[in-house]
Amino acid sequence: MSTTLCFDFGNTRRKVAIFKNADVKEVLLLQDDSNTTIESLVRESKADKSILSSVINHNEGMEEVLAAKTKFHKLSHLTKLSFTTPVGKPETIGADRLALTAGAVHFYPNKNNLVIALGSCITYNFINKYHELVGGGISPGMEIRLKSLNDYTAKLPLIKADSNAPLIGYDTTTNILSGVVIGMAKEIDGFIAAYEEKFGNFNVLLTGGDLVHLGAHLKKKIFADPELIFKGLYAISEVNNP
Repeated sequence: MSTTLCFDFGNTRRKVAIFKNADVKEVLLLQDDSNTTIESLVRESKADKSILSSVINHNEGMEEVLAAKTKFHKLSHLTKLSFTTPVGKPETIGADRLALTAGAVHFYPNKNNLVIALGSCITYNFINKYHELVGGGISPGMEIRLKSLNDYTAKLPLIKADSNAPLIGYDTTTNILSGVVIGMAKEIDGFIAAYEEKFGNFNVLLTGGDLVHLGAHLKKKIFADPELIFKGLYAISEVNNP
């Protein structure tokens, strides 16, 4: 049985999924990316393959550890992919967006797919039925919106995200939740509607840490998959780490 470590290093968290063959067995939140931590993870999981998607300045030494102890691949614009990126500067596409696109193409092939990832930022990623990553958009995520209201005002508090956001707030906290949570849901619904006008039918794939707060507020039918980025990373690893 093959064991693959799929690392997803985002702006907020460093996470890794442990795959046994093609199945996700465990998702871990890493406290750090030190060589010691990575060596311990490889040893305990008995990993023989690994792949890294990183949008942060991570510890580059971990790449040497993974390369020495596993078949390692670092996701970049040079990676062999199951789709094309006919955009002006493919080298500027984030590794996380490449992984999400790979997941969409793998599980929903030959279809138009809009992947919406809810992390530090919201990313909209449209992949057409010809497996071309056409492009998309980026906007502030929930944590950024909540924090900015506190940072850029004199008296508004920093509150925690909550899925129980009312349409009409009745105090400061619920007013903020209405503006942020309901506002994000309306933004997403609006983008989906605009894409529908342009492309017709397509799948909407929703993933990311804030999925739990937004899913119930969206009007459109969606496929919710919190592990889509890991599944995409695994699919890419299978091509680049045969």
